[in-house]
Amino acid sequence: MDRKKFLKTCGVALVGLPFASAILTSCQSIYYASSNMINNRLVVPLSEFKIIKKSSTAYRDFVMVKSTSEGFPICLYKTGENQYSASLMKCTHRGCELNVGGGIYSCPCHGSEFDAKGTLLEGPADQDLKTYKTTIDNENIYIELS
Repeated sequence: MDRKKFLKTCGVALVGLPFASAILTSCQSIYYASSNMINNRLVVPLSEFKIIKKSSTAYRDFVMVKSTSEGFPICLYKTGENQYSASLMKCTHRGCELNVGGGIYSCPCHGSEFDAKGTLLEGPADQDLKTYKTTIDNENIYIELS
């Protein structure tokens, strides 16, 4: 291969790699977990994070929970061993519904970004996301809505 062709191939690969990564990351499907409302708490079974395949078990990083009282879904993110963060999927800038993936929440309207715990990473938003206290027992995760 001559030098010019080699440089052209490397250039295309370097430019295309980030786009390919973004496309593959965005292919992760959004899973809506089943939940119940009991005493102003959303109750989500821990089993909603399990993905059972033919011969193996994997675990989701996050699940979405529908909340009729909030008007937007709540993302329940596993942030550590028996630790979960619950954030309202409403951008604090202009109220657009956020996207989730790659460990961050991103606003498709104006580009604000938040980490998995709802902390603002990049504006134009100037506030963290609305988050909820979570507790856990042997079977369920509880999201305190009040």
